[in-house]
Amino acid sequence: MSSKDCHHHGKSRGKLVRRIIAGVVIFLLVVLITILIIWAILRPNKPRFILQDTTVYGFNASVPNFLSSSFQVTVTSRNPNDRIGIYYDRLDMYATYRNQQITPRTAIPPTYQGHKEVNVWSPFINGDMVPISPDFSVALGSEQAAGSVFLTIKIDGRVRWRVGAIVTRRYNLHVRCPAYITFGGNSNGVIVGDNAVKFQFVTSCSVSV
Repeated sequence: MSSKDCHHHGKSRGKLVRRIIAGVVIFLLVVLITILIIWAILRPNKPRFILQDTTVYGFNASVPNFLSSSFQVTVTSRNPNDRIGIYYDRLDMYATYRNQQITPRTAIPPTYQGHKEVNVWSPFINGDMVPISPDFSVALGSEQAAGSVFLTIKIDGRVRWRVGAIVTRRYNLHVRCPAYITFGGNSNGVIVGDNAVKFQFVTSCSVSV
């Protein structure tokens, strides 16, 4: 084979490789554009969370700079979409006071939520002698003595959207639910057991994805 033939063969092979690469790129662009069009038509909405109630089994801030607490929290989640499902790959629930975490994270089992479906979760979240900042400790003691404490129940997780056979990448989910706990004569809770008080909220939570 002459050098001219080898050169011609090399050029043909290079053209073939470039055509294959161009074909793959075009295919990926078509797939991406199709997904974006479907996504735009369906207009996915974020799930809606509601804090139904919180049962307080223990809340002790008598030790300076430490807090022991125990709650059972009932939260509902609704998928408002007609054609989009939601995979909850990870959900962690915990309580905060003035944006400081006061309980360890409690994991909620992964689940799939179909179109217009509603899920209900009632996990226990507990914190035993959790350290809190001195300033917050003083404020917490004062608020409890006054008869009310404002907490936030938070859920952090990872979700995926499903449109037919298409499943998206994972997105971060952040849910924030306000919880107003009252004590003593000012309490509007219902006693449900030994030293347990249940507070009905039915409060909408803020959701960001």
